[in-house]
Amino acid sequence: MSSEMLPAFIESSNVERKQSLSEDQEKSQKPRLGEGFEPISKRQMKKLIKQKQWEEQRELRKQKRKEKRKRKQLERQCQLESNSDGNDRKRIRRDVVHSTLRLIIDCSFDSLMVLKDIKKLHKQIQRCYAENRRALHPVQFYLTSHGGQLKKNMDENDKGWVNWKDIHIKPEHYSEFIKKEDLIYLTSDSPNVLKELDESKAYVIGGLVDHNHHKGLTYKQASDHGIGHAQLPLGNFVKMNSRKVLAINHVFEIILEYLETRDWQEAFFTILPQRKGAVPTDKACESSSHDKKSARVEDGLDSDSSEEENSRNEPESPHEEEKQDKENSNESTVNSIPH
Repeated sequence: MSSEMLPAFIESSNVERKQSLSEDQEKSQKPRLGEGFEPISKRQMKKLIKQKQWEEQRELRKQKRKEKRKRKQLERQCQLESNSDGNDRKRIRRDVVHSTLRLIIDCSFDSLMVLKDIKKLHKQIQRCYAENRRALHPVQFYLTSHGGQLKKNMDENDKGWVNWKDIHIKPEHYSEFIKKEDLIYLTSDSPNVLKELDESKAYVIGGLVDHNHHKGLTYKQASDHGIGHAQLPLGNFVKMNSRKVLAINHVFEIILEYLETRDWQEAFFTILPQRKGAVPTDKACESSSHDKKSARVEDGLDSDSSEEENSRNEPESPHEEEKQDKENSNESTVNSIPH
């Protein structure tokens, strides 16, 4: 080999040696098959089962919403065909059957909320108004104790509210113009569970976005004023993986949906957000019995079950806890539904 080719040969040998060493290091860092893997725990297994249920119900929920949209589209099409002359949109509005049920958002909690929560309340009220205007059986919609921060925010960010139709916006408290015997306050703390809606009554939804700072406030207010109270029958029809907290507009929309279908389960599953992971109670019972059987089999292999028992009241993971906090920030705890 000539002296001119020798440096090039040495350099290429060094490069090959370095590549060989890096490949050996990568191989040594990779875990061998069967090493470093722990068997799946009971809690992880339960989380996987819940996740699977949520994924399965996603398509069902999507299908229900699609069916509802198709049903309403067909109804509107039939109305258009029967009313072919004139302004069809106005004729459709005249064909709507208005419910005599009064639905009140009680805005008397203005001083208990910061501006961020007032803005969320305003958005939920806007959603309620829009849904009621589109409904086939719209309710008699009331905003009471309207003033303070809420009115100021609406004046600044939604000046068109003064032209809203089919809504009664009053600065007075609802008790000043509605008979006490006609009032029913919807509160999760009530021991009374609604079976059906009485359209001669006035149902009150607490207009409070408080992030769980004022638990039991609406129930106390209803009791102190001698007003009837009740909770929606969510627990009778639905099992949810997340906390049972509903926004004001969700409660409002569920009532609108029930007036149309007269079916609580369909109303809940049509309106509840997908992130709630809701499943029918009968399927949840089947899943629960399956979990218990699995736990008994695992307990036979692992007698130390005290660790799982002690951790049941703790968040399953930091990510889950953060997710729950995020959900709570968007919803009113006044309208939460108990187990």
